[in-house]
Amino acid sequence: MNTRVLLSFRSRFKIKMVFFDIVVAVDDQSGIGKEGKLPWRLSADLKRFKEITATRNDPSKINAVIMGRKTWESLPDQYRPLPGRINIVLSRNEQVLLPEGVSKAKNLQDALQITTQSFLQKKIENIFVIGGAQIFKEALLSAQCRQIHLTRIKGVFHCDVFFPEINHFKEIFRSSMQKEGSVEYCFFTYERKI
Repeated sequence: MNTRVLLSFRSRFKIKMVFFDIVVAVDDQSGIGKEGKLPWRLSADLKRFKEITATRNDPSKINAVIMGRKTWESLPDQYRPLPGRINIVLSRNEQVLLPEGVSKAKNLQDALQITTQSFLQKKIENIFVIGGAQIFKEALLSAQCRQIHLTRIKGVFHCDVFFPEINHFKEIFRSSMQKEGSVEYCFFTYERKI
């Protein structure tokens, strides 16, 4: 079912379609992590991540970030939960304990459903999926994924976790090549093809 038919079907039956974007950084081999951590530290990439996931047009609203348990655990303690954003962590493990105010969901659709609950629905402006690999894979297959905000880092960092191949998306923005220390990188935005 194509996106237009799906939207038409959903609008006829008053089903709320929740859209989201992906935010990710990859190396030349589409690596996104190594041993549960980011294998690079780029202040410009961290700044861009914060700007994308925390900025909103309506100051009375807030953005939500959806991440897997391993991504949650990879965040430094002082940034967990990510401040100024609603944090939703995906885990099928009932024993996973999260701080007050952090929601837990079993999968991506469950997390998106949480954002439509009456107390959050009017409060959330944008939703971002921020990792890891399995959640990215599921997100890329979803017609609800609008854009990918990607930082491409030049070089190979011997990652053990990878971002899936990007299909059904077209490049709509590319920054000039940037450099921080010895590391070169470029920012991209991709949009789903209709």
